[in-house]
Amino acid sequence: MNNSTSKAGLIWNIADLLRGSWKQYEYQDVILPLVVLKRLDSILVDSKSKVLEQYNQFKGKVDVDPVLKAVTKTGFYNISQYDLKKLLEDPKNVSKNLRNYIRGFSDNIQEIIAKFDFEKQIDRLEGGNLLFLVLKELDKVDLHPRTTTNHDMGYVFEELIRKFAEQSNETAGEHYTPREVIEMMVEVLFLPDKKLLKKKHIIKTIYDCACGTGGMLTTSKEHILKTINPEADIYLFGQELNPATYAICKSDMLIKGDDPDRIKGGDKDHSKSSTLSNDQFLSEHFDYLLTNPPFGVDWKKDKEAVEREAERGFAGRFGAGLPRISDGQFLFLQHLISKMRNVSEGGSRTAIVFNGSPLFTGDAGSGESEIRRWILEHDWLEAIVALPDQLFYNTGINTYVWFLTNRKETKRKGKVQLIDARTFSKKMRKSLGNKRNEISAEDKKHILKLYESFGESEYSKIFNNTDFAFRQITIERPLRLAFNMSSDKIIQLREALEIDLKKAINKSVKAQTKSEEVLIMTALSSLQGRKWNNREKFLADIEIVFAKHNLKLQPKILKTIIGVIGFRDEKAEICVDKNGQPEADSELRDSENVPYHQDVKEYFAKEVKPFVSDAWINETVKDQKDGKLGKVGYEIPLTRYFYKYQPPRALEEIESDIEGVENELLELLKKL
Repeated sequence: MNNSTSKAGLIWNIADLLRGSWKQYEYQDVILPLVVLKRLDSILVDSKSKVLEQYNQFKGKVDVDPVLKAVTKTGFYNISQYDLKKLLEDPKNVSKNLRNYIRGFSDNIQEIIAKFDFEKQIDRLEGGNLLFLVLKELDKVDLHPRTTTNHDMGYVFEELIRKFAEQSNETAGEHYTPREVIEMMVEVLFLPDKKLLKKKHIIKTIYDCACGTGGMLTTSKEHILKTINPEADIYLFGQELNPATYAICKSDMLIKGDDPDRIKGGDKDHSKSSTLSNDQFLSEHFDYLLTNPPFGVDWKKDKEAVEREAERGFAGRFGAGLPRISDGQFLFLQHLISKMRNVSEGGSRTAIVFNGSPLFTGDAGSGESEIRRWILEHDWLEAIVALPDQLFYNTGINTYVWFLTNRKETKRKGKVQLIDARTFSKKMRKSLGNKRNEISAEDKKHILKLYESFGESEYSKIFNNTDFAFRQITIERPLRLAFNMSSDKIIQLREALEIDLKKAINKSVKAQTKSEEVLIMTALSSLQGRKWNNREKFLADIEIVFAKHNLKLQPKILKTIIGVIGFRDEKAEICVDKNGQPEADSELRDSENVPYHQDVKEYFAKEVKPFVSDAWINETVKDQKDGKLGKVGYEIPLTRYFYKYQPPRALEEIESDIEGVENELLELLKKL
């Protein structure tokens, strides 16, 4: 990684040449496509002369595309007489010759370069007399496969994209997954299938719905081929929204011998490239699925398409429910679940990186809770690994990797394993953005061992699926109103009634409006100084004085009178409805989460009634699915399960520290 980091640093320094002519967030539009060109150029340099020889020999006679691809053994080629080094021999015509060089690439590469929209940058570089200088500096960076492996190249891209993202003030959601996190995910994902993957002629598919530069896909394939079965046939599929990272991913696939046509998206039109709006692998299913979707990023741009699909229920991808508009993480998970193979076809395994929100956000009955319920009641959630903070480049928050499958091992059926790896990291010698920690090889082994052992320990806990369920009951308390017809309240009431009457009575009959208001206030003023602790008695007295003045007590007027004169008082008598039943006070309404297997009424009698004697359960609030009392909800309070009590420091120790600080300050003051 040191080699790739130093090369990324050299390339990063080239961006300084753009200072003043480009805004910082535009640097990547120049540098990233040039790095891709440099890498492709370095791969083709050894076969360049042979390609030109074969091209001149066969052009116009046969289809040269397969011939030239056979020469390069890479799946792409360039038939221009130029390469990046030769461009530097003619500084005056470097722009024209660079265009000629780009047009010389095979069609699959030209499609990738087009996604970068690099033509515009060539014009700007030429106008600023910078093109030659940039290419000259880029020539100093050695990206030949002999010195920079494909794995190293992945780190180079990762480091550059991270730095450009920081310059662009990207949101925390636009993060890039550190390689050690991907490696940990991949090792856990494939561990139960080692025996299966060792079979001869095994064919497996891997999918990432937010694939970025393709790191998760290529690392997954490398892991299988290097550590499990070098003869396995692994096919990679992905979809990516951002055109630049899409182009990098496709070029990386080409470089590594994978089919770049299995990477979709990359269109500037969000609705065409977004996985949520436009699933470009419709009706397809995969053996392994893993992704790192945006954290806490809204899905407003996809709202119309997502809601339209959600209306189809489970005929679409979002039948379990929709999360709040501010966070689309659960939409990506539902999408992945829709892509899992049927158990009859072998089933699938899935891994996804989340922040803490999907663990607990949302009350019972909310979109998030219903999605958790759907996952757990189908017994798909296998394990969650809590990772350290400050692990990602653009965000310092804690992250959690969820592992799901529809073909659990027998011992895991009906169970969920939670692994607390928040302390499994070491400090980096040099921070990379917000990334100050990294997971070491030993940390990864520890996580893998905890997962494999599937046992209870300080860092691993096993739960039944229903341990995360609860019933949320609504607790009501009676409304108690008192009334005080004080002089201040009379004034407030006059102002409120004046507004009501002006709204209720035709504005053209002003005399009638005023006269009615005077009559009402005369009637109410006769009660000035009176107090009531019973709403029914208060209403009876109001009706009497209105009748004496030949006034009709309209509902709206009565509501205003109660709103102004009445106030909540614990000593007042309970207000009752027309059936004589206590009326609930919406301001005192509360809820209780009852453990799923506990009787709701027993819980209420033991945990609520002794402390709030006048409370009762609102029995109209029932679960839509099972019809029982209380809404069923699911949450996974992982940090609570691993909480360790730490007693406060001894008072003597604190006093000693304070005394030490005071003495130190006194010494400093003496020196002054």
